[in-house]
Amino acid sequence: MFFSKHIAKQGANKAEKFDYIMQFLKRMAGNEFIGFSNATFQSEKETGDRNYAIGYYLKEKKCFPEGADMVSALDLYFQLCSIEVNCQSGSVIAATLANGGICPITGERVLSAESVRNTLSLMHSCGMYDFSGQFAFHVGLPAKSGVSGAILLVVPNIMGVFCWSPSLDRIGNSVRGIHFCHELVNLFNFHHFDNLRHCAKKVDPRKETRESQHKTVVNLLFAAYSGDVSALRRFALSAMDMEQKDYDSRTALHVGAAEGHMDVVKFLTEGCKVNPFVEDRWGSIPLQDAIRFERHDVVKLLTEYQETYVKKQMGAEEPISLENLESMV
Repeated sequence: MFFSKHIAKQGANKAEKFDYIMQFLKRMAGNEFIGFSNATFQSEKETGDRNYAIGYYLKEKKCFPEGADMVSALDLYFQLCSIEVNCQSGSVIAATLANGGICPITGERVLSAESVRNTLSLMHSCGMYDFSGQFAFHVGLPAKSGVSGAILLVVPNIMGVFCWSPSLDRIGNSVRGIHFCHELVNLFNFHHFDNLRHCAKKVDPRKETRESQHKTVVNLLFAAYSGDVSALRRFALSAMDMEQKDYDSRTALHVGAAEGHMDVVKFLTEGCKVNPFVEDRWGSIPLQDAIRFERHDVVKLLTEYQETYVKKQMGAEEPISLENLESMV
């Protein structure tokens, strides 16, 4: 579904189509491991009599576009069946689908929202072979299984899961993987039709307790203190409020400016567009902290950012004077 528009493009050979799909999957996986098993490809090609029969039936019913080569299409299909992932890369692919098509590792939009919606609808209705109906009834989440023992599970807007256990049932699904999915929705109210307000017997991880909120603030400010931009990027991609305050009303920008971490300040200002005028309980803003600790590069950056921020907030076309800027501070 993701690739049909590009695969059908005239002039592209099988190698170009396969390479495009591999690169696409790598983007979905945040550049984690994506491999290919030639042994699996040869086995699929030699034993795919049913697929050849279905292909010829579709060709007889004029289902292929004019000029399309059915055998080449099947060959590409067998190649795609032989692509390999591990639990890490598979989970990132699942998380990309759960995140509306935006990879949570790189922040890149790989899929449109419409493509994600259509893909999850297909996974929900027919992703688990002949077990799809029962899975939709008992688990109520979009998933895709494979005869390798893998199950890719998507909890929309929350997380993606990839589990692998080779013991299969008679339908071809992982026995332990199915059991895990049942246990997951028994514990959490992730089922598509679970009530979010009156499902008292299940846990809702989307509701933050006061203790977890405090922990979130501590993690955010500690990342700013230690200069860990990678952690800040993960927090931002998980929709965390990057302007959260601690008990002293200090934000991550206060801490980053005081410590002189240019990368942190640049990420919070340019990437997260945080408010530079937030005051702590002593009435100081991040720029004043940078001045106090003589972080000259940070002072210059914050001064320029404050002017840009004021223009954007006020919709001003004229340059903001220093007097007006200081009065706002």
